[in-house]
Amino acid sequence: MRQQRDGTFDALTQLKDAGLVAADGAATAGGQARIIDLGAARMDGRIVVDVTAVEVASGDEGYRIRAQFSDSPTFASGIVNGAELVLGDTSVTGSSADSGAGRYEFAFTNEQNGVVYRYMRLFTDVQGTIATGIDYSAYIIK
Repeated sequence: MRQQRDGTFDALTQLKDAGLVAADGAATAGGQARIIDLGAARMDGRIVVDVTAVEVASGDEGYRIRAQFSDSPTFASGIVNGAELVLGDTSVTGSSADSGAGRYEFAFTNEQNGVVYRYMRLFTDVQGTIATGIDYSAYIIK
């Protein structure tokens, strides 16, 4: 039995390109803040996160990769948090094993409390004693 979901990479839906993240911040691609216009209607999709490195050496590292939405194309106002992926050391994630390199997916919708938010970005919240951080890329699939 095949247990793989298919999704096609499209550069227009890339939320973050490869690169280490060692501090809180919005995701970038090509060195620029990456904000996706999802349109005026509700969208349900998945975010594919390809992790190439995740630091867990100190035992207190945590990384929350969060979908954020806004009614502002620049995220100047109206920001709401959506679904998130929690990675890192077991002491932070509550999982039975530390996170490692690999492919992760999580679902999202841009409708929160009956309101559709047109714009989306990823935000990484980093906690703990960080030397190198987490290296990942991410994109949306429908």
